Order: sequence, then structure tokens, then C-alpha cells
Amino acid sequence: MDIIEKALQMAAKAHSKQQRKGSDIPYIVHPVAVGMILMKAGYDESFIAAGILHDTVEDTEISLNDIHREFGLEIARIVDGCSEPDKSLSWEERKTHTIEYLKDAPMEIRAVACADKLHNVRSIKNDYEQVGEAIWSKFNAGKEKQEWYYTQIVESLQYQNSFPLVRELEEAVRRLFNR
Repeated sequence: MDIIEKALQMAAKAHSKQQRKGSDIPYIVHPVAVGMILMKAGYDESFIAAGILHDTVEDTEISLNDIHREFGLEIARIVDGCSEPDKSLSWEERKTHTIEYLKDAPMEIRAVACADKLHNVRSIKNDYEQVGEAIWSKFNAGKEKQEWYYTQIVESLQYQNSFPLVRELEEAVRRLFNR
């Protein structure tokens, strides 16, 4: 079976009962969109599969060992790098960790994380156009903290060297926060 098809099947089953935060949209839309962003940007199958699987370990019963067994070390390493290590930490501690980690993370992790954040920002912008400032109430951290986080993510991803997806993310963040 094709690796992307296999990733789609695993992610669809793992996220089958989940919805996007504050909506009735099936969660699987997000990982599929991340994979599509990576595909459109010209990344290979392993990046695309990792993008589709990027939230499975963090948000479902799928373990990193499951990913490693089914998809190999490279994809497991990317998924692990895109997962928050300790959900018991506060929002700010988790986000600060992500910002610092991505500065020096391997390129494949940075690319998948960037596609993830790009889809999140695009989704927030779309929702903002529908409901305005009320969009921020669905997040644990409001508009100011979201702006801080996404601005810092862009800087972190540009730390080593920039790449086309980072420039797309930077523009999306600028548009979302009217910067």
C-alpha cells in the first residue's frame, strides 16, 4: 500500500471521533490539509505522510512505537518532533518549548511544523472572517498570546534559514493579525 494512503487510513481512524476546536468540522480535515500543503510545496512522500500523521501521537491513542513500526524511523522521528512532549505543562510553557525547539530542529521537522502552523493560521483567518473577534474565545490563550506565539514561530523557523513555506506562514500571520 502507498505510504500516503496508509497514513491517511491510520490518521482517519485515529481522529475519527474528533472535531476541530470550537466547530463541527471533522478533525481529519487538518492533518489532510497539512499533507496537501506539503505536497503542493513539493515535499516527498515521507514528509507528506508525516504531515498527515503529525497529531496522532499527541492527540490519539496511537503511540510513537506504532508509527515507527508502520512507517519507519524517519517518519516516526518527524512525528515525534512535531508533538508536544508534556501536555501537563501550561499553554505558555508548551508553546515556549516548541518555539525554542524549532530553532534548531532538523529541516524535515521544521517543514512539517510550518505546514501545521500555516493551516492553523489559515483556518483562524477563515473563522475570523466569519465571526470576527469572537474567534479568540475558543482558544485557551486569547488574541495577544496567539499573536505572540505565531510571530515567534515564524522567527524560530527562520532562525537557521528560511524556506518558501515559512514565507507563506509569515504572510498569513501578518494578514491574520493586521501587521
